[in-house]
Amino acid sequence: MKRFLQYLICSSFIFLSQYASAQDNKGIQDSVIQLYGVVMTADSLRAIEAASVIVENKGRGTLTNYQGVFSIVVLKGDEIRFSCIGFKDKLITIPDNLKGNQYSVIQLMVSDTAYLPATILKPRPTRSQFERDFVNADVPADQIEIARQNNDEATRRALIAALPADGREAVNANIRKQTQKYYYQGQQPPINLFNPFAWAEFIDAWKRGDFKKKD
Repeated sequence: MKRFLQYLICSSFIFLSQYASAQDNKGIQDSVIQLYGVVMTADSLRAIEAASVIVENKGRGTLTNYQGVFSIVVLKGDEIRFSCIGFKDKLITIPDNLKGNQYSVIQLMVSDTAYLPATILKPRPTRSQFERDFVNADVPADQIEIARQNNDEATRRALIAALPADGREAVNANIRKQTQKYYYQGQQPPINLFNPFAWAEFIDAWKRGDFKKKD
């Protein structure tokens, strides 16, 4: 008797689950609507090609074909936005009390006139005009001073010493290090202490005063 009760309870549970699932599926099927129609201009009833038909807040949509015809699956209560460049947007709502699973619409779009600011087209300057304007361009002194400070050697050395290398600089440094390692593989790398060219460069730099302390 106990085993029979367990079997009866399990059977009832399975039946109720299937019944609830069937009801849910039926509710979903009843709310699914096949929306189709045509989009045309309101003044001349001309088909609008490539007009957007978007389901609001759902991230779904479609485009009309060259005859202005479209078809998309929606749900009851969905808001559908029709839009196209040169026309005002139109928003419609699928009725909740719609009978059946199909809904057709003929959407008329009204032209939207947008006034853009005027654009003045000028001919390209000749080479002589460009050279004249470039040479006579008035560059403020403060900008020249900023450029001079940015290119100061002492400032650049301080920035190089303080700032870390970025990804490209680090990769290039690693590649140079590996290249030098493979270049002298199997032999002793040269020591610049006995390199006459290095000594010549050092003497020239010393004569130029490159090692003098700058104020």
